Amino acid sequence: MRDTLSPGDEAAGLRRRLHEIIFEADTPAGRLFDLVLIVSILCSVLAVMLDSVPQIQAAYGAELYLLEWFFTLLFTLEYGLRLFCVGRPIKYATSFFGLVDLLSIVPTYISLLIPGSQYLLTIRILRILRIFRILKLAQYVGEANHLLRALANSRRKIIVFLFAVFTLVVIFGSLMYLIEGPEAGFVNLFEGIYYAIVTLSTVGYGDITPQTPLGKAVSSLLMIMGYGIIAVPTGIVSVELAQAKRLEVSTQSCPECSAEGHDIDARHCKHCGSRL
Repeated sequence: MRDTLSPGDEAAGLRRRLHEIIFEADTPAGRLFDLVLIVSILCSVLAVMLDSVPQIQAAYGAELYLLEWFFTLLFTLEYGLRLFCVGRPIKYATSFFGLVDLLSIVPTYISLLIPGSQYLLTIRILRILRIFRILKLAQYVGEANHLLRALANSRRKIIVFLFAVFTLVVIFGSLMYLIEGPEAGFVNLFEGIYYAIVTLSTVGYGDITPQTPLGKAVSSLLMIMGYGIIAVPTGIVSVELAQAKRLEVSTQSCPECSAEGHDIDARHCKHCGSRL
């Protein structure tokens, strides 16, 4: 007699097959799926951008609307399949790509209540990051993880730096408010702080300008300080980048939590402990 698979075994086999196609890029089916997905993402973002052009929207608004819903339903189905084929759906749903996948479909549904919110669908472009896995550019995934580790290691120093900058802009903004006053556009302390931020960051919109010699002197000092302050976070991250350890990673995805970026010789997921 032939062995028959139980419904549970059939479901498990279906999940494994879907996971191989949707999350992996080492098979022809998986590679084709990802390539079709990326083309669909680019087309959907292009459609949203075209819809924002008044002339095109007036001529092809109905077609673009249908196209938007087509891609949204397609990505909704894909999102559902991703949740179905991983062992821990909540783990995937709360991951970076899981949140991006969700945010790439929600605006269309929200647009039924809030017109115009569909233009937030351009967040779908973040899903293009999966191209690293499709092209098997594992070294780029490793470099991305290397950069993320450096940013994480330098977060405390950057927080202290940002607090120092915040203190400076409050002090200089208050000075500019006292020196220039409402006649020069500094109608309150918030306007003075805004001016200090714009000047210290060397943006210089020019919507508010000092009129008095003392105000111009303080602004000049702010501008000079701005050049030095911009270099500080760059130096902090550069030091951490030099000290961070580079690790080679594979493109394999965990069947349970869908996490990527595992070491080449890894046998278990470093996030949930499941066997790869």
